[in-house]
Amino acid sequence: MGMPEETRVDGRDARWTQHREQRRRELIDAAVRAIRSYGAAVGMDEIAAEAGTSKTVIYRHLGDRMGLYLAVCESVDNRILGDVQKVLSEVDTVGTTTGATPFAGHARALIEAVIDSYLRQVERDPEVYRFVVRRPALNVAPDEDPVAGISDTIAQVLEPIFAEALAATGQDTTAARIWAHGLIGFVRESADRWLADPERPPREVVVRYLAAFASVGLTGVLGIDPGEDSGGDPPGT
Repeated sequence: MGMPEETRVDGRDARWTQHREQRRRELIDAAVRAIRSYGAAVGMDEIAAEAGTSKTVIYRHLGDRMGLYLAVCESVDNRILGDVQKVLSEVDTVGTTTGATPFAGHARALIEAVIDSYLRQVERDPEVYRFVVRRPALNVAPDEDPVAGISDTIAQVLEPIFAEALAATGQDTTAARIWAHGLIGFVRESADRWLADPERPPREVVVRYLAAFASVGLTGVLGIDPGEDSGGDPPGT
C-alpha cells in the first residue's frame, strides 16, 4: 500500500525547500568570495561568474542587489556572533575573588577579547567589511538596518554581562544597554579609521589601546579598584 498523496507531496516540498536553502547558502558564499577578489564595489557579473551561474539565478534565490546585500550582512552577522561567543566562552566572566563583582578581575580581559574579535574580522575580511558598512540607500525602518543589527547582535551579548556587574554592586541596570551599544560604537568607529589608515599599526596594538581606554572607564563607574583587574597594565605603563 503506497503512501498517501499528501505525504508524498509534503516530502517533495521538504526536499525542495532544503535544496533552495542549500543553493542560497552556496550563492552567498560565492558572493563573499567575489567580494574578497574584486573588492567592495563588486558587480553582479563578477558574483555570477564566481558562482558559475547566471545573474538570473542569483536574482531568483536572493532577489535584487539589495537582497544580496542583506544576505551577505546576515552571513557576516552570524560569523561575528559566533566568534564573539567563542572568545567570551574562553574568558571567565564570573568574579573569582571573594566578594568581587562578576566584572572584577575580568574587565580588561573580557573587553579586550570582544574588541580583538571584532578587529580580527575586519582584518581577515577587509573588503567584506567595507561591503557591509558601505550600505546602499535602504528603504527599511531604522530597527531593520542590517549594520545596526550587527551592532545589536554583539551588544545583546555584552548587555547581560554589564547588567550582572551592576546588579552585584546594587546599581540600576539601565546603564548596561547604553554601555553595550556605546562600546560597540566606539570600537566600530575606531575600526573604520584603522582600516582606512595606510600606515595603520598592528591589530594587537590597537586592541590594547582600545581595551585600556574602555576598561578603565567601565571599572570606574562600577566602583571596581583597577588594581583588581587581571588584564594587565595599559600600554606604555
